[in-house]
Amino acid sequence: MDAVRVALLREVLAGTQWPGAARRFAGSLRRSVVPAGGNLLLVGTERYEPWHLAAHLVDEAAWSGLPELAPTLVRHHVRPGEPPHLSVGLGRLEAARRGHTLLVVAPGEPGEGLLERVHDARRAGATVLSLDGGDADLGTLAHEALSVPDGAAELDLDTVQHLVSAAAGENNGLPVQRGPRRLRDRLARLVDQLTAPPPTRW
Repeated sequence: MDAVRVALLREVLAGTQWPGAARRFAGSLRRSVVPAGGNLLLVGTERYEPWHLAAHLVDEAAWSGLPELAPTLVRHHVRPGEPPHLSVGLGRLEAARRGHTLLVVAPGEPGEGLLERVHDARRAGATVLSLDGGDADLGTLAHEALSVPDGAAELDLDTVQHLVSAAAGENNGLPVQRGPRRLRDRLARLVDQLTAPPPTRW
């Protein structure tokens, strides 16, 4: 979802809790990963892999100049021959320690195996964030949770992921902007170029 569609989505959802809730959650994500230099682990459930959130966070990391937002996608099932960025299995969670952030996306039940790994990662000092469908056990383990119950009137968990990833990449006063210019900066420059008067010819 591009910046224009996210802006339209926020306009539609104005007056609801979701834009503000997504920004607060995104702020927690940034505060966790930026000082730690990254170490963001993103994991879903056995039935749901958060591909789109991973891709959007990678994009936001590049556009915002915050490489720390780019996650490592942790997968329940890794097939032989898959590229390295798609070959990180659940064993990676066992190495999570203080300075790591574990972002769990679970529209449905996370499953006992995942909950045990999340519990162990938290005990080892990792920060646990959860985007979920309201699972009580996962909510208890998370330092910060944003829940979208199944059947919520305004939107679903996929849409909330778009709001969160977009908000995570917004420049909210971080002292140093590193890396490429943000998309908004590039758009502003393009608008300036398109609206500038034509050069004077002699």
